[in-house]
Amino acid sequence: MLFVRYESFRQYIRLYPVTSAILLVNIALFVLMTWVGSSKNPETLIQFGALFSEPPYSGEYWRYVAAAFLHIGFDHLLFNSFSIFVFAPPLERLLGHWRYAVFYLGSGVIGNVVGELLHRGVHLSAGASGAIYGIFAAYLYIAIFHKQAIDKSSSTTIKIVLVVGVIYSFITPSVNWYAHLGGFAGGWLLFRQMIRR
Repeated sequence: MLFVRYESFRQYIRLYPVTSAILLVNIALFVLMTWVGSSKNPETLIQFGALFSEPPYSGEYWRYVAAAFLHIGFDHLLFNSFSIFVFAPPLERLLGHWRYAVFYLGSGVIGNVVGELLHRGVHLSAGASGAIYGIFAAYLYIAIFHKQAIDKSSSTTIKIVLVVGVIYSFITPSVNWYAHLGGFAGGWLLFRQMIRR
């Protein structure tokens, strides 16, 4: 089973430095936002780099990266950090540290761009979900086109997680499902290119 973590804390950091850094940045920014105001406060979120549809913030392209490391509320941080902690390590080992970093950021940015292009009305958006759905897309690609590279239990797990995630994305009003689908599509395309090299 790919998604069971047996590593000690030190082993995890040594084997998966990019994933560890992503988790650290997510947590550190959440603590800073909580210290400054609140991770649920729109002004604080905008200050730290959340995507906001109104000018002048809508034209600040650095937010497409920054927003992927911000979370709105502790439950949002906990769910996304758990997903990264569990699902990201095997992919980092498969792609290598640098290619995985490009893949993760690329999926997150593509998810955010798609989310902003398709979303209508005034909205505020943040979270690592686009990048996480990119990770899920990579595993689904493996499960479909490289079945021998993934055990049946892990393949089943990723399919169930995806189905539940898609349903959750559509039934929860506050979720930016455009970013989820964009991250998934971006992750699929990026992984396909990387795995062919």
